[in-house]
Amino acid sequence: MAAAVNISQVHKDYGTLHALRGVDFDIPKGCFFGLLGPNGAGKSTLINIMAGLVRATQGTVQIQGYDVRQQWRQARHSLGIVPQELAFDPFFTVSEILRLQSGYFGHGRENQPWIEELLHTLNLDDKANTNLRELSGGMKRRVLIAQALVHKPPVVVLDEPTAGVDVELRKALWKFTNDLHQKGHTIVLTTHYIEEAESLCEQIAILNQGQLVALDSKTALLARRPYRLLHLTLTNPDTPIPSALQDKVQSFADGELILRLHRDEDKIGAILESLRTAHIQFSDLRTQEPSLEDVFISLTGKAHDPR
Repeated sequence: MAAAVNISQVHKDYGTLHALRGVDFDIPKGCFFGLLGPNGAGKSTLINIMAGLVRATQGTVQIQGYDVRQQWRQARHSLGIVPQELAFDPFFTVSEILRLQSGYFGHGRENQPWIEELLHTLNLDDKANTNLRELSGGMKRRVLIAQALVHKPPVVVLDEPTAGVDVELRKALWKFTNDLHQKGHTIVLTTHYIEEAESLCEQIAILNQGQLVALDSKTALLARRPYRLLHLTLTNPDTPIPSALQDKVQSFADGELILRLHRDEDKIGAILESLRTAHIQFSDLRTQEPSLEDVFISLTGKAHDPR
């Protein structure tokens, strides 16, 4: 599959600080792609290099085949970035800032129908003539998305788009993002809400200390953790656990027994039969499948901080 973004042996040094160390991967066209990593992993540096805001010390980045340094004009036309920070110009209304942003990319009045469609889709119709400084944080976030899309870029980068927004807006943003993806846009998502990446992304890259530590489909990443947990609430917790199950016990406290089972080797039916034979009774059970969070922690040694 052709690459929407090609990142080739990218290094970035700030004096003695090595922010990126030979990062090398492609993002396929039309993919919903997750870029994950703990704080300080190099995600923001890489995005800034893609946007042309930071120059790589070594290596190249191409957007839709255009080098971000040698063919910067075409590369920037191909890319829309929704930044994490709520940066806005307080001197313009919503419509004015979108027309101004559109003009930066050489579009004139012919782009007005698309601007109106963005306003409608993002529920900004009634805010079109409102000054940006009068908007709530959630509305400003919607304007940032509209600005990133006003020139119809094929590649859209969402840098922590739901940071600090309420549940209703978060759902609206993901519906809009999924609609963009269905229309063929390549979506690149960075997020500290790792459950969002697990729900939305098809492929995922994980950075840690400036290096690429994982690049795979979501399914393949989850398969790296072949164990699942079986939670049992026992009604007779004083009954001894069979010796054959002792090595599978992850914890046993306050009447709750948690067994760590291999997805392929340990059949739940056989486990329950062993418990029944040992006269161990339970009032409730549930399974817990491995999550992307588990994979992330195993690769980076850190949990995602959603702040």
